[in-house]
Amino acid sequence: MNKFESQAISNTLWSYATLGCASPKLFDAAAEEAIKKMNKFNQQDISNTLWSYATLGCASPKLFDVAAEEAIKKMNKFITQQISNTLWS
Repeated sequence: MNKFESQAISNTLWSYATLGCASPKLFDAAAEEAIKKMNKFNQQDISNTLWSYATLGCASPKLFDVAAEEAIKKMNKFITQQISNTLWS
């Protein structure tokens, strides 16, 4: 996953969550990469990533903390649906 950009990470996670396919190893690896690259995540990437973890019930407290900090910085760019999904997560 180290070659994945933020959108590729979030889209991959979203796909797994939408299909209901939990993959703990994938989600752990994605969390590590997402934490490193969180400053490059846009509001949709943040929203989709957190939604994916929450939908599958995957815990990643550090990821959620880092994503929350980034979301606060970018809050003025979030649309209503992204805010809703992020808060639900």
